Amino acid sequence: MAKADRFKLINFYPPMIGAGIRVVETDPSFHSITVELRYRWWNKNVFGTAFGGSLYMMCDPFFVAIMMTQLGTDYIVWDKAASINFLKPGRSTVRAVFHIPPAEIARVKAETDARGKYEPEYEADIIDADGIVIAKVHKVLYVRRKDARKPQKAA
Repeated sequence: MAKADRFKLINFYPPMIGAGIRVVETDPSFHSITVELRYRWWNKNVFGTAFGGSLYMMCDPFFVAIMMTQLGTDYIVWDKAASINFLKPGRSTVRAVFHIPPAEIARVKAETDARGKYEPEYEADIIDADGIVIAKVHKVLYVRRKDARKPQKAA
């Protein structure tokens, strides 16, 4: 099973199921993930719109997952900061695409190797069924080499 196909197992993670979130597509090279939040009675707030927390949750792990997978086991990748800007109410099923191109992965790797750690920033749009952007998510990742903390041996 390819990495991209294995990652779809996140669809069986109970918090994702409960929020109505699912990964609908991953590209074979695992540089892009498309996520959907299905608009259901259980993920609406008292105003009849999608819960803001559900909209954010649909964006939470995906840039980290792409970066972690692409950089491999010699690197640690975490979320450092995040924000969401709600532009319009969500009243339909919504989607977001998370994409980090190969050139960006190479740039992050080079910056991390040169500095010991690096904090790249990414954005994703949450788009409704009519193609309207209802929210924008901004993420800051923390990337460092696993061996960056080890003390250097004296020569």
